[in-house]
Amino acid sequence: MNETEIIRRQLATERMHAAQVANACTRVFGAVGGSTHAAFREASINYLVWVLSRFEQRDQLLAERIAHRVGIPEHTAATATLHALAALAARPGTSRQALILLETALAAPQEAAPAAWQAFAHYFNTTWYERREALENQLAQLRRLPEWRALCAIDADSILEERTRYAHVAAHLPAGVTLIGAPRP
Repeated sequence: MNETEIIRRQLATERMHAAQVANACTRVFGAVGGSTHAAFREASINYLVWVLSRFEQRDQLLAERIAHRVGIPEHTAATATLHALAALAARPGTSRQALILLETALAAPQEAAPAAWQAFAHYFNTTWYERREALENQLAQLRRLPEWRALCAIDADSILEERTRYAHVAAHLPAGVTLIGAPRP
């Protein structure tokens, strides 16, 4: 397996793990009495904030890269890919908005928590997840490893960090709760 494939797989893994943690949070904290799982709450929120912040940083890197490619002749394959990425990046579904909805759900009073968590889960499993998936599919058009490195900021240390944080969430799951992914349409 080459380095580009490792990066692609890690992006997909981070997206899938984030969906699993987001959905577990919704099941636990969107239910009556769900706020009593302090260790799970801390581990899952730490994971989600970390991973969503990384996705947001990648979007910022992408925006900067697109801005610096202005003026490149339109006939190049890289320019066509960057234009397609720019269109996808402009779509709704940012990680920043997911973080805002997560914060809203966390701050919701107990009677409003189910609706706040459902709003977060709906956004995450549809708008955010679909945008991320589309961006990753378009990124697959990039052929040069330096572009992948620059846009994704994935290395051995970040892979290990993500796996450690995810394992910490899994270790603190409340009884009867599993990590399942985003529902697919």
